[in-house]
Amino acid sequence: MLLLKDPALPNLCRLVAGARCEGHGWRTRVLKRSLRSMMLRRDHPDVLLLKLISRKVTYVHRPLWPQIVAIGRARALWQTKDLSTLSRKLLAEVDRVPVEPGRDKAAAAKELDARMLVFIAQFHSESGAHLLRLESWDHWSNRTHFRRHSTTSALARKALEERIVNLNREVAGRGRLPWQGKLE
Repeated sequence: MLLLKDPALPNLCRLVAGARCEGHGWRTRVLKRSLRSMMLRRDHPDVLLLKLISRKVTYVHRPLWPQIVAIGRARALWQTKDLSTLSRKLLAEVDRVPVEPGRDKAAAAKELDARMLVFIAQFHSESGAHLLRLESWDHWSNRTHFRRHSTTSALARKALEERIVNLNREVAGRGRLPWQGKLE
């Protein structure tokens, strides 16, 4: 797991820039190189892009996909409790077919994403506008020919929690996973 940007945890910006990427100064030095590198990784067949650690863009390598899919498909209480009516309706729609929600459903899409209930891909339309495509984890698995492994959501969560604990310990980070409560 690698974050796009973070002050302590391993992140792509620091790898590309060779230093912390804070404020606007780093952009002038490495923007083109960083963007090119980030875009290459975004479309890499072994990388899944999610808002996973501390609700930040996280690049997840293929060996961790079984845990991600197991958690995403679980519909655990932390994922569904207090889900808004609009988000429930959007989730039901996404369960049937991938959806490109308009701005009127942006908040619902964000809520589903934060709870790992759907896979969200970002792309640009022909006009250059940023669009989202939401799909169920089952649809994503079929589309990508990903074979689900027989892991449970509980075991998957435990495995990722152990990784985050170790990572935080190594770099004095404060990364959290979506089910670990609110960020401070």
